[in-house]
Amino acid sequence: MIFLVVFLALVIDKLTDWRRGVQDDGPWLRLLARVDGGAGTAYGPWLSLFFLVLLPVLLLGMLLLALEPLAYGWLSLPLHLLVLLYSLGRGQGKRELGPFRDAWRRGDDEAAALVAERDLGLSATDAPGLLRAVEAQLLWRSHQGFFAVIFWYVLLGPVAALAYRLLALTMDHAKAEAVRERASQFRHAFDWLPVRVLLASFGLVGNFVAANRAMLEDLLHWGVPAPQLLAKVGPVAADLEESYTGQAGILRLDSLAALLVRARILWYAAIALWILFL
Repeated sequence: MIFLVVFLALVIDKLTDWRRGVQDDGPWLRLLARVDGGAGTAYGPWLSLFFLVLLPVLLLGMLLLALEPLAYGWLSLPLHLLVLLYSLGRGQGKRELGPFRDAWRRGDDEAAALVAERDLGLSATDAPGLLRAVEAQLLWRSHQGFFAVIFWYVLLGPVAALAYRLLALTMDHAKAEAVRERASQFRHAFDWLPVRVLLASFGLVGNFVAANRAMLEDLLHWGVPAPQLLAKVGPVAADLEESYTGQAGILRLDSLAALLVRARILWYAAIALWILFL
């Protein structure tokens, strides 16, 4: 059922706009507004994370256990599908990147900087630095919006996928610094393994020697953040040219996008083999 759910989620995501409807964070954000105020006490952050992350995950687990004996478990398929769709990343990456690409292709650095700050929340002191920041965000959004979610869903099911997304939402929306810090620690733990699997995938579908050389130094280091690893290994795995201006910069983005597509195909094949033989 795992491969079927992943396949259906990807088809729905590509061919319909249903994901936007499923990803209604309103109820969770209202819960956040109610519990975020208790984060000032000594145990407040942990209590907040209990209500924001652990409690929804426990309720989902109990519902899945209740559905499991019915119809050989197939009644849980719609719930698996809804949870996976909800757990995927927020936003429309291609649409948000479009205006920046247009400005960069024209060679209008000022417009590109304004669009990057408005649509992507990025800024830099020079044009090459801005493009590198956009590349890093492209890699990070792909990881946290797709690869990490699929990894945890295949490995541990919808409970882990939902926990990953709720931690990400907590980091993005919680007002209390203590709550965001605790969520960041758990999120780092959730990212540690899947980001390294993704980097290994980059090596298999990209420049194997360069990718492995780039990630070897930090491969087992616990403290290296996932975005930093992706920004370091992704460009060398994609064999990006050193030119940044105009169309050359667009080719850099296209090469990274192609690398991510090849990595997705590799993951689909690996999941299929996993289900078939294990």
